[in-house]
Amino acid sequence: MKTFQLEGEAREGLGKKAVRELRKQDLIPAVLYGSSPVAFPYEGKVSKGDKLVELEKNSAVIVTDFTVSNDGVRKLIYTPEIFIVELDIKGNKKVKAILKDIQFHPVTDEILHIDFLEVFDEKPIVVEVPVTLEGHAEGVKAGGKLSLEMRKLKVKAPYAQIPEKLVVNINSLGLGKTIQVGSLQFPGLELMNAKNAVVCAVKLTRAARGAAAAAASK
Repeated sequence: MKTFQLEGEAREGLGKKAVRELRKQDLIPAVLYGSSPVAFPYEGKVSKGDKLVELEKNSAVIVTDFTVSNDGVRKLIYTPEIFIVELDIKGNKKVKAILKDIQFHPVTDEILHIDFLEVFDEKPIVVEVPVTLEGHAEGVKAGGKLSLEMRKLKVKAPYAQIPEKLVVNINSLGLGKTIQVGSLQFPGLELMNAKNAVVCAVKLTRAARGAAAAAASK
């Protein structure tokens, strides 16, 4: 995956009033979740903007509250590409992370909040990767219409093994046929979608049905 450089500022004010003030400055509240639970007793240092959030008895995760600018995240969010984010929270920490969730205003589409998840070299993560179709389907040559049903697939792997896109060859895809998730394999990746989910298909058109009917009547 490509990398994206992003700077943030640790924050302490977490109330609604503080959030309104941040947005007036064109800043977006954000949260970084540490992806590994912390076992107690915890002897590490919790930096400014960090807090421990309990998961279960004697276990918690480190959560960091910070802000990013609208301009800083624009090219990260408004793109079909996926990135590993090299996140620099000034005065706190530098980590690698992925986008976990984005909240938009229901009317204006303004970005209200962003969640990030810290990642590590060997620990698998789950992300959605864009699908690209390659080749010329036999069914299209016969008059069918190619349809991409799933523009992204959910994969699980260490982040260094995750590609920028998943290439699916469709040369042998016949008229009225589909390619399902269960028939696909990519080295080092585990596909998390349902195996019977249709990734792409060549659908019968009226012209193709007519041609098939004419051929059958001869």
